[in-house]
Amino acid sequence: MPELFMNGRGRDAVTLVGGAPLATPVLEDALTRAPRLLAADGGADACLARGLVPERVVGDMDSLSPEAARRFADRLVPVPEQDSTDFAKALRGLDAPFVLAVGFLAARVDHALAAFSHLAERGGAAPPAILLSEHDCIALLPPRIDLALQPGDRVSLWPLGPVRARSSGLRWPLEGIALDPAGRVGTSNRAEGAVRLECRGPCLLILDHARLPALLAGLGRGAAPG
Repeated sequence: MPELFMNGRGRDAVTLVGGAPLATPVLEDALTRAPRLLAADGGADACLARGLVPERVVGDMDSLSPEAARRFADRLVPVPEQDSTDFAKALRGLDAPFVLAVGFLAARVDHALAAFSHLAERGGAAPPAILLSEHDCIALLPPRIDLALQPGDRVSLWPLGPVRARSSGLRWPLEGIALDPAGRVGTSNRAEGAVRLECRGPCLLILDHARLPALLAGLGRGAAPG
């Protein structure tokens, strides 16, 4: 399957649509930054409902409606194995600067948790994937990131294993604090301005959706916000 995505368009970022409920403004925002459109299984129905045609529809096809299967028959990339999620299947072998994944956070909690686990499994593999909802943008925290944030901005860290982190620019510094999903987590911290985070261990960074430009810039995938 990976060679299907090596189509000479790797310079364009990708919007990947999942099957969870999706607010149209979130999809529109993603497409302005990541114009290539892919769907993971039932995400094709969200595309169909909005008159959009994905480049590919990837997954085990157990959530795809008959109408979407018919309309996008020439774009289906079936991956029948059940050892990975459709989110993971769609990212496999994908050639792009980054991926904005929408329609993965607003329905079943187990699906969202599986997406988080896959981010940890991928580690620093390219392309970096950011999960978007109306309220949040979520990415795996790299070993070091600088974020051009504003005072009062929410900065939440959610460890996916034992994590050691250092920070500057946070209201409650992380120096010397061990984070763990079964112990202390780092939700609802606040920026006092520009923030630097250094991290050892798998950890999610959760920012307000409006801070997506700052996150992309921090990941080296966009211009620093003014």
